[in-house]
Amino acid sequence: MGLKMAGKIKIQLVKSTIGRKPDQIKTAHALGLNKISSYVILDSNPAILGMVRKINHLVKVEEM
Repeated sequence: MGLKMAGKIKIQLVKSTIGRKPDQIKTAHALGLNKISSYVILDSNPAILGMVRKINHLVKVEEM
């Protein structure tokens, strides 16, 4: 996952959080992802990239 820390990224939830560890569910909700196919566009910074790395198996990320 070679994301850069400049610009914005689009994060889309592609897999369900049902049955996942509680910290993964909380991370998805903290990013603003509540339902499958929901997406957010956020600034790319170390905090956001760390959260994405934690749930990278549940999301699809695109650089904007």
